[in-house]
Amino acid sequence: MASSSKNPPSEKSGPHPRNRHRARYDFSALIKSCPELARFIVPHPLGGDTIDFFDPVAVTTLNRALLRHDYGLTWWDIPPGYLCPPIPGRADYIHHAADLLGDSKDANVTVLDIGTGANCIYPIIGVREYGWRFVGTDIDPVAIQSAKKIVAANPVLAGKIECRLQSSAADIFNGVVRAGERFDLTMCNPPFHASAKEAAEGTLRKLRNLGGGAKVEKPVLNFGGQNHELWCPGGESAFVRRMIAQSVPLGDRCRWFTTLVSKRGSLPAIYYALKVARAADVRTIAMSQGQKHSRLVAWTFQAP
Repeated sequence: MASSSKNPPSEKSGPHPRNRHRARYDFSALIKSCPELARFIVPHPLGGDTIDFFDPVAVTTLNRALLRHDYGLTWWDIPPGYLCPPIPGRADYIHHAADLLGDSKDANVTVLDIGTGANCIYPIIGVREYGWRFVGTDIDPVAIQSAKKIVAANPVLAGKIECRLQSSAADIFNGVVRAGERFDLTMCNPPFHASAKEAAEGTLRKLRNLGGGAKVEKPVLNFGGQNHELWCPGGESAFVRRMIAQSVPLGDRCRWFTTLVSKRGSLPAIYYALKVARAADVRTIAMSQGQKHSRLVAWTFQAP
């Protein structure tokens, strides 16, 4: 499941064994929890039901239904245009992170979610699946206010999630990690692309995959996303390398630093940065959700 070498493992198929979204969506059960989902249901070409994943409102409503039915939330929403991530893939990250920690059901585990977003998805899943505590950070005040609103509206999250605004786009840990504060894990879903143009091209590819190869001319952000959520100068490779460099001073205050890495081509530069930083252990965990292949890169400065 994990690799300590520089060479990533082969991409494995299927979600994590503990991921409750391994099977096809049970739309009948989801509609009972979220009746507004019913108007977005359409026949699946291979039989059964689905939704139109080209429709941003349908995708948001599906997420709301999943969070109500599977995670016990009473209310969830995001501002228009903000990232609405697919929940099964986010759950996979949480479950693989739990494997890294070993004693995954320990309610004393504290996690730093870098770029928690307006959706607050990682903290929600981590709290509901494992009882962890979270600090979620973001450079966007609107995203932080949205995340705070979600936490305040759901009693099942009470006292488990704190949201902090990162005032400096250049800093990842400074300004949000307080003196003497310790974490068991950090996690991050970095902006993958290096420019707005590259982000638009990536969206087109994703939509064509969703459409079974159908021709799509104009990018429609069915999963949403603000510019800072989708791209940054240098893309994910530059962002993760900056994160690695800034993690060194916190090496004795965090057990595992982790990040999602979308592009296999980003790995060589990331591995080199980890070598320069003198990480004690580096692990690469392959993840797969349908046609989407990614990997989780984890590093620690502490002895096993």
